Amino acid sequence: MSRTILNFWLDATLLVAFLFALWSAFVLRFVFPPGTMAEGWRLWSWSYDQWFGLLFGSLCVLAFGVLLHVMLHWSWICGVITSRLWRGEKKRNWDDGEQTLIGVGLMIVLLNILGIAFAAATLMIQAPK
Repeated sequence: MSRTILNFWLDATLLVAFLFALWSAFVLRFVFPPGTMAEGWRLWSWSYDQWFGLLFGSLCVLAFGVLLHVMLHWSWICGVITSRLWRGEKKRNWDDGEQTLIGVGLMIVLLNILGIAFAAATLMIQAPK
């Protein structure tokens, strides 16, 4: 399979996963009552919690597809970061190792921000009184 065909099918799968996640979110937001009042409500024999599990699963599939997409375009992403966004030396030719280190560094920073935001939410949640 050529890389072009692989990218096409991956992009098509990402589109379907995105639309499914969007549809699931719309069902939860606009069809069901708010989560705290959705006890006992069912759509096609599925409860609010089951629909929410479906939404979470579809978002996980979407995240995996995006990760795969980033992996397939990794050298291009690193090239753009070093040539367009990095404000270091002008007209420098970065080798593949340097580009990869900068790209991995950016991914580490982004994942740490995500982890810190999750930790903050976990530590600051308040139980009902």
